[in-house]
Amino acid sequence: MTVRRDFKEPARCRPDLVIGRDELYTAAREQLTRGGSVLLHGPAGIGKSTVLRALAADYGDAARTVLRCSATESESHLPFLALADLFGLVLDEISDKLPAAQRTALESALTGRGESTLQRDGLALRLAVLSALRALAAAGPVLLVADDLQWLDSASAELLGFAARRLGDTPVQLLCAVRTEGQEYDRHLRASPPDTLAVRLNPLSRAQVSALLDHRGYTDLPRSTMREIHRTSGGNPLFALELGRALGESTTPPRPGEPLPVPTSLRALVLSRLDMLSPEARRTLLVASAGARPTLALLHAAGRENAEAETARAAELGLLATEPEGPAVRFAHPLISAALYAEAPAQERRAAHAALSTAASDPIERARNLALATTGTDPEVAARLAEAAALSRDRGAPSVAASLGLLAARHTPPDGTPAPDRHRLQAAEDAITAGEVDLARDIAREVLTRATVPADRIRAWEVVIEAAGQALGDVDAVFPQALADAGDDPRLLALVRYHLAWRKLIVEGDFSEARQEAANAAELAARGGDRRTELMALSFQSSTETLMGHPNAPATIKRAMTEPQDPYVACHHNGVGAARFRWLMMSDQLAEARSTITALLREVRRRGMVESEVHFQRFLAETELRSGHCGRALDLARESLRLARDSGIGLGASAMLASLAEASGGDVDRALALAREAAGRAGEDGDQMYLSRALAALGHAQLVAGDAAGAVGSLRRVRELEAGLRITDPARGRWQGDLAEALVLVGEPGEAQDVIDVTREHALRLDRESVLAVLDRSEAMVRAALGDHEAALSRLTSVQDRLAKLGYGLEEARAAFALARLRTLRPGTGPGPTSYDEAARLFRRCRALPWLRQVDEAAAEGAAAQRLVVVRQQPPSDVLEGLAAMERQVAALVMEGATNREIAARLFISVKTVEATLTRVYRKLGIRSRVDIVRLAAGRHAK
Repeated sequence: MTVRRDFKEPARCRPDLVIGRDELYTAAREQLTRGGSVLLHGPAGIGKSTVLRALAADYGDAARTVLRCSATESESHLPFLALADLFGLVLDEISDKLPAAQRTALESALTGRGESTLQRDGLALRLAVLSALRALAAAGPVLLVADDLQWLDSASAELLGFAARRLGDTPVQLLCAVRTEGQEYDRHLRASPPDTLAVRLNPLSRAQVSALLDHRGYTDLPRSTMREIHRTSGGNPLFALELGRALGESTTPPRPGEPLPVPTSLRALVLSRLDMLSPEARRTLLVASAGARPTLALLHAAGRENAEAETARAAELGLLATEPEGPAVRFAHPLISAALYAEAPAQERRAAHAALSTAASDPIERARNLALATTGTDPEVAARLAEAAALSRDRGAPSVAASLGLLAARHTPPDGTPAPDRHRLQAAEDAITAGEVDLARDIAREVLTRATVPADRIRAWEVVIEAAGQALGDVDAVFPQALADAGDDPRLLALVRYHLAWRKLIVEGDFSEARQEAANAAELAARGGDRRTELMALSFQSSTETLMGHPNAPATIKRAMTEPQDPYVACHHNGVGAARFRWLMMSDQLAEARSTITALLREVRRRGMVESEVHFQRFLAETELRSGHCGRALDLARESLRLARDSGIGLGASAMLASLAEASGGDVDRALALAREAAGRAGEDGDQMYLSRALAALGHAQLVAGDAAGAVGSLRRVRELEAGLRITDPARGRWQGDLAEALVLVGEPGEAQDVIDVTREHALRLDRESVLAVLDRSEAMVRAALGDHEAALSRLTSVQDRLAKLGYGLEEARAAFALARLRTLRPGTGPGPTSYDEAARLFRRCRALPWLRQVDEAAAEGAAAQRLVVVRQQPPSDVLEGLAAMERQVAALVMEGATNREIAARLFISVKTVEATLTRVYRKLGIRSRVDIVRLAAGRHAK
């Protein structure tokens, strides 16, 4: 009999669960699968019930009997209520299996007819619950699901705890959830079976909150608003959903400086204790909620004379944090501050801000509070806000600068100087810097509805284009309008032409046209005296020429680096520093490239340039990956991807690099998924340039995963794409060696050699030493596949040394691995137990775990490899003389008893190629199977 009481989770719960809960869900599911119990714990609204319902629905089918109870605070005083929920429907099944005294006590507790109590029937009840669970388990596994343990009536909690501690090997598992603050779950854990796994549900990240709201249909919220929802909710999914719902129902979104609309449900949840404070204490807390970084000193300066006593009382009530925070005043949860502020009348809010506008020591805080205390336009307030925005910009807080700029626009009279829209455009540019592209685009679009001055319109169009990111095809209609607004002004035309160069590259995939457009933009900017745009255009031109293998690339980089320089361009991800970094990487100057990108990353973080930080973090990860520091590269790539998902910037590029890092130092399945995600995003954006990079990452991951045919398919597409893009520098994507190796594995050494020859020509012309070394490694594998093992061994030994000197640790390790595999086929030597030690050492030094696993698998086949070498040392039988070289090798290995997989590994070919070769061998020798080949071998030995 299976009892399931409303366990099937609502359809909408499971997608929510996946968002931010996949790892803990997997851990809990595995614990249940092992036969253990699980205790979920965390604060209210954190998602415990959702996870509990999903686990019960997912794992419940494995149990014969599923019992459930869900307690509530209003019913926690009713004795044995949880017990009745659990056993009410199975009492008839188990009652006759209990001793009479236990049966009577249990029936009395469940029905209430006998007025059973723990004091009177304590031992009988305890034993009855234990016996009931054992009786149910005798017929099959039992899963007991209990939600909100904190509200369990004390009698039921005592009985269940007694039984849980004594179940032993009885197949009864508990799946429970309890509301806790901090780590206060020990009491509940002590009342659980000894093998219980305690799983704490932590707050969601900003990206996870965004994904949750997207799933629930709140898809039009700007990222700046999403950031505020995450901050206010503290990552609590229930609070975030309620805030999102309130915003969705609101007809007008909050303006900068205004609080989020906090729904009544959340206000009641967090403000129920406010009634226990005096009116003066509430005003003190309101001032604290209005301040950015409230302290006791600030509250005193704002006129709150009894701040110590009033905040102490608020801490006693759980409204403020109780742990030592020095002079800081911190709310127990951000939502308390938000709800308190939203609850206060507008007049009281303005009074709090007015007090803080003179009390705050920081000029930015004084200006912000003055603005929020002032109604209507006021030129003096607007001027102070503009100064505060500039100061925030200098401090590396562009998001704050954008907010202050919008406040300045609100307080600027329509005929003010500068005009309100000038403040808005500056705010939009600050928002772009901060990575808040949705906010920036909305501001720019609003300005375009009324702006008539060409310079203002071009600034707005530039923001719209920048906000599109890689999806420039989405804003195709902008460019004709921007060109019309620019007229014949060289400064304005230079800006538009610079962005047109990017469009030529990304949308049309035409490097030649993009290079020419950038050169035109640089010339126009120089004529118009716009040094910043000139430098940006020269940086773009030099990067394009580098990728094309154009001979002018070094000269253009030199022009871009001449004085005077612009500090913004110097550290921008499309600026001079980034162009120089790319050139260093492609020229094998890894150490200088690392120091260059490290300095750039430090500077953009200081300036708060989020988009540049995303890209530079990825560049640094790529540098570490090339150097063979796979663990470090993986950490950096994952952080870059997290930042990209959080900001919505550079997602495709970050996923691409993360795929390469995962394939080299992490999880290969994850690498495949990320590469496909990157390719999908590039396809959606119409970005041909990054599509080729994404497909190269996919091909690499497929090769590492053992899917040589898949790798060939992906990398052939890369070759076609880059030929169409006129990318000739092989150091750009470095996929050619992977393609050649994969082609060898699928039995196409001729095509592999063609790839090597064409790539070598470009690498020699551009002096790409590391590319040449990798090509030599690939060519050694071609030679081995064709039977020329001596030449292959000699070349691989040289390649390993060259890559080591260049600092390409991972490629060096791959060469050592190829050398170890090839030595198993060399006449006169056997693999021995330590043949792969050098490759394993190098991969271990790189922390290249996927490759290290391949070495371990190859070493595990050492005994079989030894037998294969012995066979190759023996003179071939006359019967094999009529076979081709590859056919003779395959036949000889079969004679020794090697499997098709072992043969493929030793000869650097695919299993499919082995099978096709054997088919030809059968036909030429007039036999039908590999058994006949073994018989031939036996006949040879008999002679």
